[in-house]
Amino acid sequence: MREAMLIVHLLGLVMGLGSSFAFMFLSRARSKMEKEEGKKFALNTFAMSRMGHIGITMLIISGLYLMTPFWMTLNARPLLIVKLILVLVLTACIILLSVYSNRAKKGNTESNLKKIAALGKVSLLSGIGIVVLAVLTFH
Repeated sequence: MREAMLIVHLLGLVMGLGSSFAFMFLSRARSKMEKEEGKKFALNTFAMSRMGHIGITMLIISGLYLMTPFWMTLNARPLLIVKLILVLVLTACIILLSVYSNRAKKGNTESNLKKIAALGKVSLLSGIGIVVLAVLTFH
């Protein structure tokens, strides 16, 4: 069962972190467009965020299972604690990204797109930090 959950965990990682990288590259493409065209482009790319939601859900569910042998020794694993905190930060970012993307679709697009850009950077850095800490913790 552990191997199956590890596969689910890694697929969730690919989906979640992959969508963050995709948004980063799409944001660079958007910056080279006319303002109105860029807004329309950004609003159309929000559909891809569903992949990130599915990925983080897979990560959390499988991660809770994979953490089973480590809960009792969590206090002795500071890197693991930091990794779990980053997972909480990433989850909060994803929730806020959803809120701001829904608001951007309804109006006040420019203001919400700025918030989304900032949160996107935080979520990307959090995701990379999670991967690095996972490698250092579970090597």
